[in-house]
Amino acid sequence: MILPPQFFSPGRLAFSVLAAFYPVVSGAERYFNPAFLSADTAGVADLSRFEKGHQSPGVYRVDIWRNNEFIATQDQRFDTSEHAAAQGASGGLSPCFSLSEVKRLGVNVQAFPALATSVQGDCIDLREAIPGAEITFYFSAMRLDINLPQAAMHNRARGDIPPEEWDDGIPAALLNYTFTGSRSSANDSYFLNLQNGLNYGPWRLRNDSAWNSSNGDGNHAHRWKNIASWLQRAIVPLKSELVAGDSNTSNELFDSLGFRGLRLFSADMMYPDSLQGYAPTVRGIARTPAQLTIRQNGFVIYQSYVSAGPFAVTDLNQSSSSGDLDVTVEEKDGSVQEYTVPYATVPLLQREGRIKYDLMAGDYRSGNDQQDSPFFAQGTIIGGLPRGYTVYGGTQIAGRYKAFAAGVGKNLGELGALSFDVTHARSQLTDDSTHQGEALRFMYAKSLSQYDTHIQLLAWHYSTQGFYTLSDVAYRNMEGYEYDENSNGEQVIRDYHNLSNNKKRRLQVNLTHNFADYGSLYISGSQQTYWNHNNANLWFQVGYADAWHGISYSLSWSWSQSPGFSGAEQIAALNVSVPLSAFNPSHNSVYVRFNANRNSNGQNSWQSGIGGTLLEGRNLSYNVNQGSSSTNGYSGSASTHLQAAWGALSMGYNYDKTQHEYNWQLGGGVVAHADGVTFSQPLGDTNVLIKAPGARGVRVENQTGIVTDWRGYAVMPYATVYRYNRIALDTKTMNHNTDVESSVSNVVPTQGALVRANFDTHIGVRALLTVMRGNRPVPFGSLVREITSGVTSMVGEDGQTYLSGLPLRGKLLVQWGEEEPSRCVAPYSLPASSLRQAVTMASARCERKG
Repeated sequence: MILPPQFFSPGRLAFSVLAAFYPVVSGAERYFNPAFLSADTAGVADLSRFEKGHQSPGVYRVDIWRNNEFIATQDQRFDTSEHAAAQGASGGLSPCFSLSEVKRLGVNVQAFPALATSVQGDCIDLREAIPGAEITFYFSAMRLDINLPQAAMHNRARGDIPPEEWDDGIPAALLNYTFTGSRSSANDSYFLNLQNGLNYGPWRLRNDSAWNSSNGDGNHAHRWKNIASWLQRAIVPLKSELVAGDSNTSNELFDSLGFRGLRLFSADMMYPDSLQGYAPTVRGIARTPAQLTIRQNGFVIYQSYVSAGPFAVTDLNQSSSSGDLDVTVEEKDGSVQEYTVPYATVPLLQREGRIKYDLMAGDYRSGNDQQDSPFFAQGTIIGGLPRGYTVYGGTQIAGRYKAFAAGVGKNLGELGALSFDVTHARSQLTDDSTHQGEALRFMYAKSLSQYDTHIQLLAWHYSTQGFYTLSDVAYRNMEGYEYDENSNGEQVIRDYHNLSNNKKRRLQVNLTHNFADYGSLYISGSQQTYWNHNNANLWFQVGYADAWHGISYSLSWSWSQSPGFSGAEQIAALNVSVPLSAFNPSHNSVYVRFNANRNSNGQNSWQSGIGGTLLEGRNLSYNVNQGSSSTNGYSGSASTHLQAAWGALSMGYNYDKTQHEYNWQLGGGVVAHADGVTFSQPLGDTNVLIKAPGARGVRVENQTGIVTDWRGYAVMPYATVYRYNRIALDTKTMNHNTDVESSVSNVVPTQGALVRANFDTHIGVRALLTVMRGNRPVPFGSLVREITSGVTSMVGEDGQTYLSGLPLRGKLLVQWGEEEPSRCVAPYSLPASSLRQAVTMASARCERKG
């Protein structure tokens, strides 16, 4: 309850404070002397409930902390307690827990007879039920601290959240869309990606599809491709996920493969953060404004436009969870870069006692038209042993292919972690020749925390020429090129295979190092060699970045070469960004940029420009650049990006002496739920629906561009699964007629869920009402409740009562004692203009109740 400045006069406020902190003592009892508040003691309500700092029992919304770990913000029932009465800060209240709430705290209920015999609905006092338990309630902060002996808890890793708190979300239909397009004097190109979904309980039905269209030089091409359709749900007792339909196998023991079938696998995200895995980052350098396309297992999973200079993609869609990434960068001058980013894991280690498994069966599925779809089955298992060891194994079986793998991993402590395994495969290729061979794999990783350095080294050695993968066996021809259409509608080579030149050795290295005050360095590279020729598939990139007095700069260099393609591609780039705040602090959202690059063919280009952010929420960004290249002469570009609650919109314009091009990208989400339809920014795999009825235009903290719509709804995308997600409303952006009981909510979504974060809002007038009873104000300290809305407050000096969220018309129930004569009802009516005022002043007359 917020009280306006005029609620108390300075003199009366001083007496009230003194009365609260220095009550009159009579014998062994302390009480409030009403004479401190008014010479007319009959005009003061019965304040006996506030003696010794007691508060009224009931339900309060509190933050719950268990053993100094935040658990949740929730409504909690409190009763009066003699033990709590001795704690001055508690308001004389003690929490009353139900059996389900005790279980959610992680208590081993069966270890305590008083808890084991409890039934749902009992009021459990943890102090009595668990020896050594300590409960502290800070009423002024609405914080409940619960300290429980470790012996009373289930043996869970720190940060683990019990399944009872996981939320499967609400039934909903979801649509996620991304539409990109470009138009130039030579051709038009469009790309549409749709990700549709239905949620019901723990079930998730998903479809991912894409449409490509190009039109240029008299050629028209349109193609719609289904990337994947699948049904998925969590199997909580097994801490696993079940997938039926199109998906990818894991890449822990074998290469990741697309399939259509069934898969049951251990879900890492159901375990604490310490057991989480690895995700790739796609880096590269664009010489000019370019179109970036990423393929995985033959399907286009990502397409966007990037500016000249280094780029990094860290937000690939969840469906692209495994499989090497084929990257294509189509430059503005017509040149094309192509390279592969290996998607490999760190050493296979598990904690002692944990078993991780992955089982699947289905038809092989890829986006390569030159491959068949044989039926295959795959199973893997990984187990953690004592003393830091991990053992693992698996098999992959098809009609013309059989493979078996086994390996061991070891945590070496200060020396890092490594794993080693061997895979034996028997293959029958498309020419009916049979082969067998072995592949050895070594993986090493080390994080030198004291030096802020992270090293990842992976090596494969195919000891004989007879080793092939299931993907090799699926080819219809021993060798050939895969063709695709570029943005100009032309046939271009996207992939090449030659089964006679099977793999010999593969090496991958990733290193990152932060130099504290001197920037950061990253090095990434891979090499793939073959048995029957000396040409290798090579990719290497190195970069350095630093900042000085707000001025940031980076240097990067990349090198790539692939068999079947002539020559190697090398690019070096320099980027500098200077914020104008370095010269004028008022320009803290504007910066000047410069970048230059040169490739191995002697082509070079440079660009300089200005950019920044606009609008109050800094959700509109812009860039304007001018430059020149050795191939096309002068060039320029302008782009803007808007991140709004309903979606994200990007627009760009590029030109040079030969042509000009417009490009755009529109992305967003649509969620249909029981309360209606809500538009959003591009959805993640797991999302939160914010429900604050009537709270229009309220921002969500720490979320750029997200505000509630005209009904008080919004969607926060990319929630973290099986973890607490804090959703907070920015109360400073609420209008005069909106109040919320608690501006913070915490949810724990399961994989793919749309969970609802509810906020109890009070939409109405903020008013300072003077309530009179006859010719006298109602007693000071009386409790006031609006009968219809339930809004409550307390009477101050001269009958003044501040209430927020009031309806324009209603009745106030005023109570200053426990007996029926100590109550009255005050009808009131406020003008419609009150909704536009910060605080409305009015009066009401209170009549005897009944």
